[in-house]
Amino acid sequence: MSDNKNGDSTSSNNSYKKYSREVVLAKWEDRFVAWLIDFVIISIMINILFFIFSAHYSFPFWGIYIDGENGVGIRQPYEYIIASSIFFLYWVVLEFLSGQTIGKRVVHIKTTNLFGERANIINIAIEAFGKSFLLPIDIVLGLIFSSKRRQRIFNKVSGTIVIKLKKTEDDENDSIKYIKDY
Repeated sequence: MSDNKNGDSTSSNNSYKKYSREVVLAKWEDRFVAWLIDFVIISIMINILFFIFSAHYSFPFWGIYIDGENGVGIRQPYEYIIASSIFFLYWVVLEFLSGQTIGKRVVHIKTTNLFGERANIINIAIEAFGKSFLLPIDIVLGLIFSSKRRQRIFNKVSGTIVIKLKKTEDDENDSIKYIKDY
């Protein structure tokens, strides 16, 4: 028997319990699938915009473009900056509002602060910057200097993590039975 903070002399079954709650970290594979879904969706939108405004079809981040007159060529730096800025805005807005992009909703993961709570806009912006402009460097350095939290470098700098959602909001409403009035 030992005394606890409340002064009772009962044995604490929680004395071996070190943590007050669990946050399940998303697997790298889930994060990649979410990124790939987002990349495809936004790339299609960017390509449509580039086609409309510059009359050629560009592959964002792939370094090439195709147009009717000149064939295949190397992208101009401004296209990279524009495409990366659109990705940046997409990730900042959606991850700040809900913690999830379209890709993250599909695989049931979410960006949060280190406590599994909503991250602030500055932390989200720092995290999204690495993903938008410096992703290869961010991933390689993140894997080299990997931590127990599965963070890329810009996740570490921003104090964010990506978690796996155990339940969706729909799952929480399973205790309510809805009946239609006919």
